[in-house]
Amino acid sequence: MEVTKKSIIGDVLDYDPDTATFFYEMGMHCLGCPASRGESIEDACLVHGTDADELISKINEFLNSKK
Repeated sequence: MEVTKKSIIGDVLDYDPDTATFFYEMGMHCLGCPASRGESIEDACLVHGTDADELISKINEFLNSKK
């Protein structure tokens, strides 16, 4: 899976639940909320005032290390 700004948080979590760590580190503690599971990473980062590119980079690096 290649994660982008348009990736839906729920899809990323479904693909690999261990990615939740990266969302928590960025201050996104509401991953269980139904709305957040359908939200794009870009939208969530805007709401939380965090850097989407940094989060995406960390997640993709993590997922690529598991290949």
